[in-house]
Amino acid sequence: MRRPSGRGGFRPLASRSWPLLSPLSLLLLVCGSGLATGAEEGAVTCGSVLKLLNTRHNVRLHSHEVKYGSGSGQQSVTGVEVSDDANSYWRIRGKTDGSCQRGTPVKCGQTVRLTHVNTGKNLHTHHFPSPLSNNQEVSAFGDDGEGDDLDVWTVQCSGTYWERDDAVRFKHIGTDVFLTVTGEQYGHPIRGQREVHGIHSPNHHNYWKAMEGVFIKPSLDSTKHDEL
Repeated sequence: MRRPSGRGGFRPLASRSWPLLSPLSLLLLVCGSGLATGAEEGAVTCGSVLKLLNTRHNVRLHSHEVKYGSGSGQQSVTGVEVSDDANSYWRIRGKTDGSCQRGTPVKCGQTVRLTHVNTGKNLHTHHFPSPLSNNQEVSAFGDDGEGDDLDVWTVQCSGTYWERDDAVRFKHIGTDVFLTVTGEQYGHPIRGQREVHGIHSPNHHNYWKAMEGVFIKPSLDSTKHDEL
């Protein structure tokens, strides 16, 4: 297994573009939302903020103000075991603004962007090798939620909607890899965090489940928030 050199092959970012999100701020995200009914009740919805758990390795998708020391040099994406880290929140957005209306259930096969709440960067991958496994690097890219075409992922699931209780896969539109964790662990300065990378094979290492967060529910006339 190849490990990064120096300070774990990482360097801190100079600044962040989005403010840290407090629990109260998370709750305020649901203003203007309401109740869903029927099959949509348990679905993940556009505009929701959540954490994603890799079901094989029991780690949550995570990012932070630490850049890769190799490959692209962009903001790193990892998996963490702790459940209460605010840097593990991601916002569900459409491929383009307006294509995923706030509170609309995300359908299986729909394309989405996942924007890291605390830094405003999008989940991204490209043809750079990942630092530990030499698979495809996954990074966080862009500013204030705007990156490029390599920020787009397809939600793969078996029903009509992406259900909160179901494990799903994320397949990258531009390179056809799946968002994956296979267990490699970093050293200093992010000791114990797992490498997140892309691979072309769908398997038990690339299933993800919605966990803690705030879901926006569609309704014409009522407002309610729901925490996982």
